[in-house]
Amino acid sequence: MSAKLAVIVGVGPGLSASLARLLSGEGYEVVLAARDVAKLEGLAAETGARAEALDAVDIKAVEAFFEALDRAPEVVVYNPSARVRGPVAELDPEAVRKAVEVTAFGAFLTGQAAAKRMLAAEPEGGVRGTILFTGASAGVKGFPQSATFAMGKFAQRGLAESMARELHPQGIHVAWVNIDGAIRNPGRTEPADNPDSMLDPDAIARAYLDLIRQDRSAWSNELTLRPWVERF
Repeated sequence: MSAKLAVIVGVGPGLSASLARLLSGEGYEVVLAARDVAKLEGLAAETGARAEALDAVDIKAVEAFFEALDRAPEVVVYNPSARVRGPVAELDPEAVRKAVEVTAFGAFLTGQAAAKRMLAAEPEGGVRGTILFTGASAGVKGFPQSATFAMGKFAQRGLAESMARELHPQGIHVAWVNIDGAIRNPGRTEPADNPDSMLDPDAIARAYLDLIRQDRSAWSNELTLRPWVERF
C-alpha cells in the first residue's frame, strides 16, 4: 500500500521545511514545489522528499504538475505570498498585480488542481484529503502601506472559505491559517526587548498536522496562530 502523498507548494527554509520534516516523519511521501529547486536539494535529501520546479501562477504548469502526480494527494499546502509595501498613491501597479497573482491567483490554481485530483479519488472514511492555505493577519485587517498584501490575503481567505463550504460535504477539508505574527525562520531572531514575539515554524507545522487529523465531524475552516505576546 502506497504512503499518503503530501504536496507543499512554495517551499522555503522556514514553515515549509518544518512541514516537510514533520510530514515525512509521519510517513507521508512528500513533494516539494518551488520555482528554484536547487535551493531544495538539502531539504529533499534530509526528508526523502521529491523536489519539483513549479511557477505557482502559471496555469498550464500547475495543471500539468498535479496531473503528473501518480495518485491523488491526501494533503496540499499553499504557502507562497508576495508583498509590495508603500503608500497606495505611489505603488507600481504592475508590481502590485504580480504580487496579488502570487498570493491569491496562485492559491486558486493550486486549490483548483488539488480539488480535481481529490474529487476523482475514492474517499477513505468519507475523507478525500486536506487543502491548507497559509494566510496572515493581513487577510483580516488591512495595515497602512500594505494594501497589496491585504488584497492578496483577503482574496485568499475568501477563496478558502468558499472552497470549504463547497468541498467539506464532498470529503475535502479546506482551511485557511492566519499566521498572526512573524515566523522565526532561519537567520531571524526576536529583538532583545521583545522575546517570544515570533512563531516557531515547528510549532506551526504541528498545528497544521492537527488540522489534517481533525475528525470530519468537527472540521475547522479557519485557524489563527499567534505568539502569546501578540496584540489582538
